[in-house]
Amino acid sequence: MYDFREWKHIFKLDPNKEIKDEALEQICESGTDAIMIGGTDGVTLEKVINLMARVRRYPLPCVLEISTIDSITPGFDLYFIPSVLNSSSRDWILGQHHLAVKEFGHWINWQEMIVEGYCILNENSKVAQLTNAMTKLDAEDVAAYAQMAEKMFHLPILYIEYSGTYGNPEIVKSAKNHLENTILFYGGGIDSVAKACEMANYADVVVVGNVIYENISEALKTVQAVKATVGND
Repeated sequence: MYDFREWKHIFKLDPNKEIKDEALEQICESGTDAIMIGGTDGVTLEKVINLMARVRRYPLPCVLEISTIDSITPGFDLYFIPSVLNSSSRDWILGQHHLAVKEFGHWINWQEMIVEGYCILNENSKVAQLTNAMTKLDAEDVAAYAQMAEKMFHLPILYIEYSGTYGNPEIVKSAKNHLENTILFYGGGIDSVAKACEMANYADVVVVGNVIYENISEALKTVQAVKATVGND
């Protein structure tokens, strides 16, 4: 089984977006540590299976970040399960999770399930609106969520998600300063090598998504840039 704790860079592919075979090949052979498949809207089982099958041609970890119960399918190496810590709705913290386990718990391989404590900070993003995230948070707020994720809930991952916009590095730094064992993921607005490297100074793993579809050349450059930066702060 793959160890996500050793990863530094992830490309995130949206099942609801088109990507040509040539671009997918470049992404999968870029040296990234893993491909994560996930999105907020338009995610269907058919689209997830189709994209997974295409990624499976390449020898690297393929992860499903679960956004809807209906899009869950066998065949992935790992399953990342978001729990939105700053949601005002029970559903997105543990409600949907309870329903999923109630229905599928009898066949779940728990060794493949990784829970992510999510902290969503872009109020204008689709995922913030969907999950009723309380985004008006400062560095102290996020640091408190980091401590809760590690010390109270013993979550393996804390994911700071700015989804579509570039975040505040000081907030990411503050979260990292309060983590010892929980792995810190950062995602959002990474559309250049400079931004990738800046966040790699603090996050353990940098997730690169939208720029794949906007400027694949720049996306590919982030792989080695992040790997040369993570852990060197």
